[in-house]
Amino acid sequence: MRNLLITLAYDGANYHGWQIQENALTVQEVFQGALTKVTGGGEDIKACSRTDTGVHARQFAVSLKTESLIPPERLPSALNRYLPPDIAVKSCREVPLDFHARYSCLGKEYGYEIWNHPLRDPFLHGRALHYWYLIDEGLLNEAASHYIGAHDFTSFCTQDQREMGDMVRTVTTAKVERQGDKVIFTVAADGFLYNMVRIMVGTLLRVQQGKLSPSDIPGILEAKDRRAAGPTAPACGLYLNRVFYDERSRDHGQAR
Repeated sequence: MRNLLITLAYDGANYHGWQIQENALTVQEVFQGALTKVTGGGEDIKACSRTDTGVHARQFAVSLKTESLIPPERLPSALNRYLPPDIAVKSCREVPLDFHARYSCLGKEYGYEIWNHPLRDPFLHGRALHYWYLIDEGLLNEAASHYIGAHDFTSFCTQDQREMGDMVRTVTTAKVERQGDKVIFTVAADGFLYNMVRIMVGTLLRVQQGKLSPSDIPGILEAKDRRAAGPTAPACGLYLNRVFYDERSRDHGQAR
């Protein structure tokens, strides 16, 4: 029995998120179908996270225990043979048996992309938020800096049965920068609440609109009230950029 860590990337525009649902096509369903064709099936897949409908991933991690004898370095090509063009396995390596894609995760980095131009770009439909008024990225970067640190992010969470208990998360990076006509919000933390990044973006856009100022962010955090923050930005601009694990999981099996 081996435990494998598989990373994949996907365009989420055509899927109802990662996790299997009834009567809706998801990334997990498609991935498991390809895995069954390669290994014969039966593996219990552990995912690093759940992405919602329309959210994308540049690096998504899953772990699974398998008795398949296929070498890890050959598994990506074998899986990609059965995956559609908008999902691709990027790597596979052996990890310790106690490794878990979700519970061994030390943190994640997300990016949110905004197409900031008066005219829409058809090639970015479903892949970036179109915001046609000029964005002051310096102003939004000042506002985003208040997200950094350990805070109770209740105001930045759509609460349901998934979010119970401790709402404190430690944000290590929060910045807004411009790349041509794209404005990108990048945020890294030890964990994220449901819709947290999208509400962060919606709040930043309220700052852009003059309805909030950067100095209002600490008060919104202290309020611990979803009504204090801005709206939830659309899913189309959200990307899971990176998933962070420790050295033990990265190095296991690579020296053999």
